[in-house]
Amino acid sequence: MDTFELNKVAGAFLGTLLFAMWLNVISSAIFTPAKLVKPGYPLPAAQETAAAGNGAPASAITPIEDRLAKADVKKGEVDTKPCQACHNFDKGGVTKIGPPLYDVVDRPKATVNGFSYSDAIKSKGGNWTYADLDQFLADPKGYAPGTKMTFAGEADPIKRADIIDYLHILSDDPEPLPASGTAGSEHGTSTEPTLPQPKEHAVSDIPEPLPASRSAASPGGAGTEPALPHPKERAVSVRGEPLPANGSAGISPPRKHGAHSSTRKADNRRN
Repeated sequence: MDTFELNKVAGAFLGTLLFAMWLNVISSAIFTPAKLVKPGYPLPAAQETAAAGNGAPASAITPIEDRLAKADVKKGEVDTKPCQACHNFDKGGVTKIGPPLYDVVDRPKATVNGFSYSDAIKSKGGNWTYADLDQFLADPKGYAPGTKMTFAGEADPIKRADIIDYLHILSDDPEPLPASGTAGSEHGTSTEPTLPQPKEHAVSDIPEPLPASRSAASPGGAGTEPALPHPKERAVSVRGEPLPANGSAGISPPRKHGAHSSTRKADNRRN
């Protein structure tokens, strides 16, 4: 191959690279994506996720005591079928990927021989109570962060109660179920505290005798009741109306004897 042919091949290669570069520049200028103000997208909260289904927020979960009172052992046995791939439910069963679950209720945590528990389960301590099993089945990673349990969790509280009720009977001496808060109302006994009743005042059916009259007197002549104080009388002065000046009332004014006697003396002198 001579030099001319080599130049043509090199020119074609360089031209292809230039074309691809300019094509990238032009397409980036035309289809420029908008930059995000905040990287990522906010995930919906648990309550918003539940409300997206029916438009109402998720209701509060019934306590495990009340759910166990209505749990179905048969349904719980069916719900544990997927768990049998990793756990053994038989008495004296061998350890699989997970520890055996026979007699797990009220068993001390991380105590099965031959199984390597995670530090998260070992740090929990205590026994597997009904409440602990309910929380662990609902969210294993949330209950014990760092656990080896790969199960994502059972979101249905009714199914969890059925499973725990089935685990409860897997024992030579099953642990008694906790008392339900609604059990008393179902049998006619209220579980609410008795409120104090208001005190009743004794009321006599016999009417009280009316007070005797002040004018009544005892056989001896004395009153049977103490004399009541008389109301104070107010003094009212009555002013008489003045008599008319002309004496129309029929009463003549008294005569002045001194004036008549002087008149008579004057007449006698004239005579």
